[in-house]
Amino acid sequence: MSKFVVEASHCLKGDVTIGGCKNAILPILAATLLTEEKCVIKAVPPLSDVVALCSMLKDMGVCVEFEEEKQCVCVQAKNICTIKTDYEKAGKMRASFLIMGALLARCHEAVIPLPGGCPIGSRPVDLHLKGFCTLGAQAEQSHGFISISVKELQGDKIYLDFPSVGATENIMIAATLAKGVTTIVNAAAEPEIVDLAEFLKSMGANITGEGSNTITIIGVEKLHGTEYTVMPDRIEAGTFMIAAAITEGDVVLKNVREKDLKPILAKLSEAKVNTQKVEENAFRVYTTEPLQPISIKTMPFPGFPTDMQAPFMSLLSVIKGTSMITETVFENRFLHAGELQRMGAKINIESRSAVIEGVEKLTGTQVKATDLRGGAGLILSALAAEGKTEISDIYHIERGYYHIEKKLKAIGAKIKKIEKD
Repeated sequence: MSKFVVEASHCLKGDVTIGGCKNAILPILAATLLTEEKCVIKAVPPLSDVVALCSMLKDMGVCVEFEEEKQCVCVQAKNICTIKTDYEKAGKMRASFLIMGALLARCHEAVIPLPGGCPIGSRPVDLHLKGFCTLGAQAEQSHGFISISVKELQGDKIYLDFPSVGATENIMIAATLAKGVTTIVNAAAEPEIVDLAEFLKSMGANITGEGSNTITIIGVEKLHGTEYTVMPDRIEAGTFMIAAAITEGDVVLKNVREKDLKPILAKLSEAKVNTQKVEENAFRVYTTEPLQPISIKTMPFPGFPTDMQAPFMSLLSVIKGTSMITETVFENRFLHAGELQRMGAKINIESRSAVIEGVEKLTGTQVKATDLRGGAGLILSALAAEGKTEISDIYHIERGYYHIEKKLKAIGAKIKKIEKD
């Protein structure tokens, strides 16, 4: 197993270009199944999750050409030879379930394993299935697989009990080829939802209301191929903003969109981290005064993103005073706190809240990435810790950050990846 070795790295400085957004790429790749024509997707870093989903598409008979150096994927689903996805591959990633909506729309049936992903809490697929069944499908579960079929998808009004990003995406994908009008009420409003809608509309879909809590899809008979550039990754951007703050650095982030980062920028400002827009799609992040403790509550967009909770916990761990983080999205997303405690952080978990007493310094040691964002948080803590930190199980981190060690090294971080058999 590979690991990262990180040493204290004060005052990171330089430019970082943010890559395409993992959480937007995966549903877009799934949606390419909706047409027989070629789709060209740009700004696609070869993250392990992306490579895995491309492999699943190939297994289904889809032509996938991934030019990794150019970060461009060409997909043509002219022939789909199977509507059943591989259990082992699908079981490793949550996004595998997004294939269901596309297969249901295109082939009228699908057999998908229950999805995997990070162990951050319960993420049932009942809202996905509720939406599909409202559109006329029938589903059953057996031996770890969900089988679903429909004679013809019929548009209808779907109310989501929770604004689930995955369920909104899956239903939206399926509804593009449904007969009639589909309305998703209490839909997720995340920027990745908007990006998926823009991609689908570039294929000829009729969608309005994306970015609000009510999305309307008027079904069309056929979608066509397209060329599309994926949005920048707001979570990668937020992670590098924390890297600048926690090391008292001065970093310029390029290829970022202010509208996606508002809740992150607001909390950084509250903590007295300076953020300055220097170009249309570039932000400078730096510190000039002691940082202040803050309280954070994760919420669906436009609230504070749950994916940024772990990186912020790392920052708050070294800010003098008492901070609090309340996690409302996933009930098991404080696994990384135990690893931070091994580094000397003072964190008390009470149900869904974490009370953080800032310490003067953290100390490097051996820690383990418990999940994707928690692993990124450990890298951030290691940058500010005294001595050397070894982070194992970094496959979690590489699911969502492409060459994070190289990007950090380019701005002065003392980090290296050690490959192991």
